[in-house]
Amino acid sequence: MALYTPIHHSSSKLSLQSKLFSTKTRHGPTRTQTPHVSTFEEGQLEQPKWAGETPLSRFVAALISIKPLYKILKFGARQVLISTAEKNKIPWREMTKKILESEVYKEFETIQDTCLVYPDYYLNPFHAYDDGNLSWLAAAEAEAATMSIGKRAIPNASSVDEANQVVRGNWLQAIEQHYQLCSVNSTINDILDIGCSVGVSTRFLADRFPSAKVTGLDLSPYFLAVAQFKEKEMVPRKNPISWVHANGEATDLPSNSFDLVSLAYVIHECPTRAIVGLVKEAFRLLRPGGMLAITDNSELSPVLFTLMKSTEPFLDEYYLTDVEETMTEASFVNVYSTLTDPRHRTVMGTVP
Repeated sequence: MALYTPIHHSSSKLSLQSKLFSTKTRHGPTRTQTPHVSTFEEGQLEQPKWAGETPLSRFVAALISIKPLYKILKFGARQVLISTAEKNKIPWREMTKKILESEVYKEFETIQDTCLVYPDYYLNPFHAYDDGNLSWLAAAEAEAATMSIGKRAIPNASSVDEANQVVRGNWLQAIEQHYQLCSVNSTINDILDIGCSVGVSTRFLADRFPSAKVTGLDLSPYFLAVAQFKEKEMVPRKNPISWVHANGEATDLPSNSFDLVSLAYVIHECPTRAIVGLVKEAFRLLRPGGMLAITDNSELSPVLFTLMKSTEPFLDEYYLTDVEETMTEASFVNVYSTLTDPRHRTVMGTVP
């Protein structure tokens, strides 16, 4: 088992001084390859020097405000992901083509809520796509991008699959251990994955908790169509995943109906007001003893931050938001942060 030492961080941000010092294998009844669970040294969370009203942050903002330079930065950020993928033998273009030339479009009408009103922030360009997450190209490339991010987090892994198993395995183990330590409930029966994208995190949750009913929820019907399409291609589950097109801040799902709510790599794309809204909605949806787990970026280098900020309009707000305090103010207890890989942290809390 990996070392797990929950630490409550009262400061707002991460100063990531982590080091991968062991890799261990964990056996479990999952449909994915057995995850490797790694342990990390944990550091104090501090606000990065390049976020907020600092000279470096203002310089980055000034660069991005110059339209020709912004286009170059946006193109560069996209190329970083694609080149990382290709260097690590992720068939980015092949995976994208396979989705775009499939029958995925038939899923769209079955999943889209035509009455849904998108929040204003969601209509911004994201990830170098002019239409943001509301496009087929973004949905078709999402899984390859996710695989690439996993390899960047664990560059010494022997393969992309191993890297993603480490990243996801540590995340899932942190959830399990926090739930066992802090929840009065014995089992996780109902899971909601908010901001599920094309369902990568959702499927990992369903594999780890096969007896639970799992729901993936997202604002993009394009992402959900891909998620539903890919799930139909897999071996049928005892408890099929449900997919819901809704706003994570106002899901219209019943109160007190979930044991675990997950937000995996979501809130760095949100303004502070949306992060607060997501946390409050999660609290409403969880049963007493239920748990919220938020996994997202820890610290980035200034160079990578500059590239990412050109495609992530709310990245600065994310790094200036005290997620632990936000959860505490929403009435969560047992709020802890842990570093689950060198690039990502998981913040967890339970409902009294």
